[in-house]
Formats: sequence, C-alpha cells, structure tokens
Amino acid sequence: MVSPGAAASAGAAGRAAAGSKSEQAYQAVKARIVEGTYTPGYRLVLGSIAKDLGFSVVPVREAIRRLEAEGLVTFERNVGATVAGIDPTEYLYTMQTLSIVEGAATALSAPLIGAVAIARARAVNEEMRECLDHFDPVRFTQLNQDFHSVLFEHCPNPHILDLVHRGWNRLAALRSSTFRFVPGRARDSVEEHEELLRLIEAGAPADRIEQAARRHRATTLDTYLAQAKHQ
Repeated sequence: MVSPGAAASAGAAGRAAAGSKSEQAYQAVKARIVEGTYTPGYRLVLGSIAKDLGFSVVPVREAIRRLEAEGLVTFERNVGATVAGIDPTEYLYTMQTLSIVEGAATALSAPLIGAVAIARARAVNEEMRECLDHFDPVRFTQLNQDFHSVLFEHCPNPHILDLVHRGWNRLAALRSSTFRFVPGRARDSVEEHEELLRLIEAGAPADRIEQAARRHRATTLDTYLAQAKHQ
C-alpha cells in the first residue's frame, strides 16, 4: 500500500514532468513561429504538433495558451489556434511602448553594466555586422535581442523590466518579418548599437542614454511605417 507521503511525492513528480513537457512544447512551437516555419495565419493543429514532438496533447495545449497570452497565437471561431499575423496597429503601439520602457530600462541599467558586459555586447554586435553581408533576418533578429538583453537586463526596477520582456514577447513573431521587410534598417541598427555602447562606456547622463535608446527603437518603427505606405 502506498503511503500518503509517497503518493504526494509521486504526484509532485508527475506535475514536474508535465510542466517540463509543457515548457519543451512551448519552446519548440515558439521557435518555429519566430523562425518563420509557422507563418502568420498557419493553423496550429494540436494533435499534429503533439505527434511531431512525441507528446500528448495536454502539454501542447498548455504551450499554445501561453503563446496566446503573449500575442503570438490567436483563436478564431471555427478555425482554432493560428499564428498571429502582423497587425499594423498592434505593431505601432508595441513599438511605441517598447521604445519608452526599454529606453528607461537601458538608462537605469547603464551604471551597472561593467566592462565584461560591454565586451559581450560588442562581440554580439560584431556578429550582427558580419551577418549583414549574407543577410539572415532570423539570425540577425536573435542577435539583436541578445545585444539589447545585455543592456537592459541589469535594470534594478523589476516592473519596468517585466514590461520590456512583455514587449519583446509581443514582437517575437513580428521581428523576423520586420527585418525581411526593411533589411536596409539592419545596417543602421548596428551603427546605433555601437553609439549606445560608447555612451554607456563614457558614463553619459541617463537622459542622454535613454533618448538614444528610444530613438533607436523609434527609427525602426518609422522606417517600417514609411515602407508600408508604398506597398
């Protein structure tokens, strides 16, 4: 006979295992959305995804719900779960908001960013520069996020940092498409990254760093909107 304590432990272990599969499913589906394997409008059939991953439907359903909360997946009546497309209005609002909160997070982080972190960010930016000659928008997007993460992750205000992460999550499905749409913006981004690093290294005033970070984000939005008008 199994004791209550043993049963409780087994139940906890089972939940942990389920949680692990849910996380794996989440990461797998999210990666396919970001990389463009699952394009905007793609129907996410739970059974097919579960079979492909070797899981039951339950963890896949949990993963899809998380992605819906992040704005990467939408539910349509009589259709089900589909990959969210580029909503110009949502993109506009998200980029405007992110320019504000990420600018603030970068400025607050600046005094806490040491030489090692600066070197890491500069190395990532050099990888981005190398990526320009044979442009790979998916890799460039990932490197871009890696670069900015170094600059804002030291932010001591957890509420602002949470808003930054939420903004990046909303853009996760859009960024790859954005750089494909305005590839010329990528080269300017690399130069603006270097300017941000120089400001931080020089101990520039917080407001100047914040303005530079906000301008960097806002310029990408302006470039996208200008290009969209001619489509």
